[in-house]
Amino acid sequence: MTPVSLKHLFQGPAMGLLLAMTLLTGCETNPYTGRSQLLMVSADQMNQMGATQYGEVLKDPKVVISKNPQEIEPVNRVAKRIIEAAKRSKYAEAAKAFEWEVTVIKDDATKNAWAMPGGKIAVYTGIFPMAKDEAGLAAIMGHEVIHALAQHGGERMSHGVIAQAGLTVSNIGLAILGVDPALNQLAMAALGAGTQGLVLLPFSRKHESEADYVGLLLAADAGYDPREAIHIWERMAAASEGAPPEFMSTHPSHETRISDLKRWMPEAMAIYEGAPKAASAPLPQVTPSPSSSAKPN
Repeated sequence: MTPVSLKHLFQGPAMGLLLAMTLLTGCETNPYTGRSQLLMVSADQMNQMGATQYGEVLKDPKVVISKNPQEIEPVNRVAKRIIEAAKRSKYAEAAKAFEWEVTVIKDDATKNAWAMPGGKIAVYTGIFPMAKDEAGLAAIMGHEVIHALAQHGGERMSHGVIAQAGLTVSNIGLAILGVDPALNQLAMAALGAGTQGLVLLPFSRKHESEADYVGLLLAADAGYDPREAIHIWERMAAASEGAPPEFMSTHPSHETRISDLKRWMPEAMAIYEGAPKAASAPLPQVTPSPSSSAKPN
């Protein structure tokens, strides 16, 4: 059998198809970092999906929504200031269009928080020990809100579509070239691993770093001491065990994040010094199970 070169799969019609898909999609530029973003899904569509998923989470019988004012009030205070800062930010248009909702989920074993497109925010009580106080929670919430405002979910979805299209075209190309089906399967598995490791995961790390950076500025403008962000990741590092190496992780390592936060801190402190200061009361204590682990987004 004649050896098949992978370059043949991306010539002629196959390459033209992928190029056409890319050109027909929207591209935007992040207003803070200048990074170009590929967006195949509109903000309105992402917001609708976010609202639907948010509703499904809250309807899940396993999800317990907190009714405790001691847990709800600090989260709402921080959310209010973060949202107000977002409406003054370079994402002001999107932030004003979001239909913001905030829910505290009573789950002391889950160290997590997230913000879906459209402004749907959930904070799990298990994140309280990592945040320690309202300034720490502001750093976490600022990070999550930026994921939503910067359309990171839509961008990830777009790259997933392009990657899947590339694999489909490659599969067709291998069949046309008469490659043995067994070898075809092996080749597709190799291509899939390469796409995941070299395309999708690095973009996820870029999103995390972008959310760290802009979220830090957002928390500072909301009046919370941005230096608390460094302490959070120090606690996350201490709580995490068996984390994958950065190369195979969708998140930067804790050490990388702490280093980056220190590098961005002068800019954040300048914003903080000029902002009206927010009170930062301690968050209520929780009793996580011994097996609980950190799950930062």
